[in-house]
Amino acid sequence: MVTINHQGFSKMIHMKNLYTYIFILFFSLSCFGQKPTMKRANDLFVNRSYVDAAKMYEALKPTQQVLQNLGDCYYNNSQMDFAVKNYGQLFFSFKDSLKHESYFKYAHALKGNNDNAKADEIMSEYLKFQVDTKKFIENLQNIVPYDYEIQTMSKSTSNGDFGMSFFGDKVVFASLRSTDKPIFNWNQKPYLDLFEATVSKDGQLENIKPFSDKINTKTHESNATFSQDGKIMYFSRTNSKRVKIGEEKYATVKVFKAELVNNEWTNITELPFSNDLYSVEHPFLTKDGKKLYFASDMPGTLGSMDIYYVDVNDDGTYGIPKNLGDAINTIHREQFPFLTEDGTLYFASDGHEGMGGLDIFMSKMYNEIYIKPLNLGQTINSNMDDFAYVLDEKENKGYLSSNRKGSDNLYSFIRKENERRFLVEGDIKDKTTKNLLPGTTVTLYDEDNKLVGQMVVGSKAEYFFNTKPNKKYRIEAVRDLYIPNSLEFTTNDEGKARFTIELEVESYDDAEDIVVTKQDGYVYIELENIYFDLNKWNIKEQAAKILDVLVDLLNKYPLMEVQVGAHTDSRASETYNLILSNNRAASTLEYLVDKGINRKRLRFKGYGESTPLIKCGDKCTEIEHSINRRCEFRILK
Repeated sequence: MVTINHQGFSKMIHMKNLYTYIFILFFSLSCFGQKPTMKRANDLFVNRSYVDAAKMYEALKPTQQVLQNLGDCYYNNSQMDFAVKNYGQLFFSFKDSLKHESYFKYAHALKGNNDNAKADEIMSEYLKFQVDTKKFIENLQNIVPYDYEIQTMSKSTSNGDFGMSFFGDKVVFASLRSTDKPIFNWNQKPYLDLFEATVSKDGQLENIKPFSDKINTKTHESNATFSQDGKIMYFSRTNSKRVKIGEEKYATVKVFKAELVNNEWTNITELPFSNDLYSVEHPFLTKDGKKLYFASDMPGTLGSMDIYYVDVNDDGTYGIPKNLGDAINTIHREQFPFLTEDGTLYFASDGHEGMGGLDIFMSKMYNEIYIKPLNLGQTINSNMDDFAYVLDEKENKGYLSSNRKGSDNLYSFIRKENERRFLVEGDIKDKTTKNLLPGTTVTLYDEDNKLVGQMVVGSKAEYFFNTKPNKKYRIEAVRDLYIPNSLEFTTNDEGKARFTIELEVESYDDAEDIVVTKQDGYVYIELENIYFDLNKWNIKEQAAKILDVLVDLLNKYPLMEVQVGAHTDSRASETYNLILSNNRAASTLEYLVDKGINRKRLRFKGYGESTPLIKCGDKCTEIEHSINRRCEFRILK
């Protein structure tokens, strides 16, 4: 989804928990002047030579595999217009047989192509609940802590600069600027080197030169991080060793440490938790030098890439890497960690809800646990990849990387307090199971019961609303087949305060003995059977007593909606039974309306003899006929 720039260290893993870096010049050269074949195209694709693979696939018949791989080639190199074209044809022709992950890629490609409406449609199918990016962005405008003013740091947009870090009064970043590097077949660009520079007062890179040749090699180097005294550095480097697994060879990304001795970088050593079989990358050393954060797809990750940290001991040894957990990490990519002195974590992710590709998020820690991440909003994030956020807290200035203009570029930013930021946030859970309930509607009312805001929670079942200081509010959660729940609270005058309220809602079948979920998956109100005289549909006295129980339940839960379904036995004609059941269902509904139940909350349907409880046909006994003659009350909402 991105070019080699940050992709080489970031997105080489979609189907496997390994990174592949294979210099296959043979394939690159042999594809030209040869007749395109599926085998040659697949060989190039398997070996991650996406540019050459795409050229060959374009000449082949657009089968499902060709369209899928061709879309992936463009997706992996951030050419979203071409990715959308091929994914669109793939979905049009082969949607019913696609892998689930294809929906995720197609949705992000559509966002990268500025088609949020179609992207939301596809992402909603992928997540199994409704996604609305427009409302998501509108909500963020009121709750993000800062607004950002950003600008590019170089006149050229083709240098492939990314991954800035502070180095005393200088900065260090990765770039494609080296002209003597071999070509990487992923995207036909040079391998990455580290560069150092200064930053002018107007935020432009100056005095750019290659970093130490002791660090830069013929393979990729990127993402340096330095100790406060500048004498220790950690950085990412592609593994020079390729390991054969099955029929393929893999080269992972590793983190290395180096020491500055007599102005020379030396003692370059691989960290002990790096490995030939998985990647460790994007290191960040905290200011006190006691913790090293990084991204990895090591065993135990939740998905593609997760963020970890490891303790750096006084004797130079390391603790055991620890995963930051599912508050931060998802089944997709979490990368490029950065921490401020107060422990606020900034990172990039495409697994949390965002605007397309990688977005930058922040999360604070309370009681040693990170809270749910907050997207930093559209003043810094775009519809493409935004990542590698670093911050000078005292100056409220910093840097980020983005490929929003087609290739990776460095951006400087100034951040300013968002004066709108008073908020309430939390999540929605089932009262009994404690499971999260995505798709729940959450509404905020002021003290005069006026609507302030409303949203449908996403996959993490999180809600957040803009509020005002020193005001009373009521927040309400409503979900089909659940009892609405509300909670009152009062804000204070601290602009940065957050009120985290966990609303727990209870399903009707947990709350009421007469409410049950049956084998057909629907939720019913179980009452005694209602009997009608032969060929009649008026409500008898005994039936009225039973229906009064339903009236009480509907009055108890004023948002509950019910369908009255009437069934007959099979002793008359189908047409007669259908008319009779409709009349009985309608008569039952009218009784409920006469008792004060709003007609809008009720539906009725006559099923005739079409759905008997006992399928006995013409051989039914009298008892079996009576069981099949029934009224059912199914809860709709």
